[in-house]
Amino acid sequence: MARQLDEQIAGRFPVGKRLRVLDVGMGRGAQALRLARAGHQVTGVERDATMIAAARDALAGQPEGIRERMRIVEGDGRDTGVHFLPGSFDVVLCHGVLMYVEEPDPLLAGLARMLAPGGLLSLLVRNGDALAMRPGLGGDWAGALAAFDTTACRNHLGLDVRADRLATLTAKLAGIGAPLHVWYGVQVFTDTVPDGAEAPVDVETLLAVEERAGRTDPYRGVAALLHLCGVRG
Repeated sequence: MARQLDEQIAGRFPVGKRLRVLDVGMGRGAQALRLARAGHQVTGVERDATMIAAARDALAGQPEGIRERMRIVEGDGRDTGVHFLPGSFDVVLCHGVLMYVEEPDPLLAGLARMLAPGGLLSLLVRNGDALAMRPGLGGDWAGALAAFDTTACRNHLGLDVRADRLATLTAKLAGIGAPLHVWYGVQVFTDTVPDGAEAPVDVETLLAVEERAGRTDPYRGVAALLHLCGVRG
């Protein structure tokens, strides 16, 4: 996903430009820190106290220049209008958040408002068109059959979450003025790998396969997650 994001940033903004980045639901801050290391000015928004503490610990171990380029705001992604002015960011990330939001439309509209003209909106969502894949590959035929007719699922943490269909999100992005520019699949072949499994010796080959599949039909359509990139008009 990081490679996909970097590809879109490189193709949209001048080389060396210091971008204003907003990461909504930043979690432990992996993407936020990575972009701060790349020279961008990053603001991370997170409401979970444990995640905030982990992100601050990670940030504390960085050189001073990186620490100065990243700030952490405690809050909910749905209240971005309280903290920031419209058009304040060149790139807005919202990765792994929509699946926990029962009604995502207000959140999506708020994210789009944060973008400057030509800005990039990066979403990572659970793929509602491929929910039967995991139970089917695991031999859970009843679960696979039920998954065809729902956008509700249980994630690897055991939490009940929701998924988004590509066509639905495409229409929503057009409606909020950040139409879909490109989309990728994420975790095409690795979604069923048990948590805590050791990385294979040839991990770079694994990543190359996932990266290729994530941009190639029909493989990307059955990925566990979808990475959608919209552009503010």
